[in-house]
Amino acid sequence: MYRYVLFDLDGTLTDPGLGITNSVMHALKKFQIEVEDRTQLYPFIGPPLHDSFEKFFGFTPEQSLQAVEYYREYFREKGLFENEVYDGIPEVLKQLRDSGHVLMVATSKPEEFAVKILQHFGLCEYFDLVAGATMDKSRTRKEDVISYALASCNVQDKASVLMVGDREHDIFGAKANGLASLGVLFGYGSLEELRAAGADYIAEKPEDILKFTD
Repeated sequence: MYRYVLFDLDGTLTDPGLGITNSVMHALKKFQIEVEDRTQLYPFIGPPLHDSFEKFFGFTPEQSLQAVEYYREYFREKGLFENEVYDGIPEVLKQLRDSGHVLMVATSKPEEFAVKILQHFGLCEYFDLVAGATMDKSRTRKEDVISYALASCNVQDKASVLMVGDREHDIFGAKANGLASLGVLFGYGSLEELRAAGADYIAEKPEDILKFTD
């Protein structure tokens, strides 16, 4: 049904909750902000970081850029691997590759971090391309990352592409590029969020992804 399948990383392939929230807490402490309940920081998982610091803590653009630098101090050394692959994801990726699909990652996480995470968990072998954000903010929006991935793999037929992700940004990014989208419920987005964003399909479990790709 779809030859190309793009996957979000955080909340779709892996559960990065501990590493991301620890990194956000590290950054916030630099501004004398303490957050005891890490679940309050789950909305940081998925969207570009600078947007989240501005949206949830009222930071100025300059403060948010500094916060991202503080975030990366922790994430680069520890948070990167405070992470785990969702049960069933490796099997799904293998089945998709074995059946002839071309798999790509499209993430708002900096590309160099995304590659390190996928290598750490032995998932790189399944993907033809890992497309992520740039450190200099020249490519951060999900729609721009998806566009970059499509161009890099010279994808001409957009009807043959499915974007898989757990947050509304994944769905909006797919729509901006004229792609079908599949929202997953085992990540950090709710059914209401994904439906409101206009996801074409919904998968409750990793193995459900196969229902919409074969």
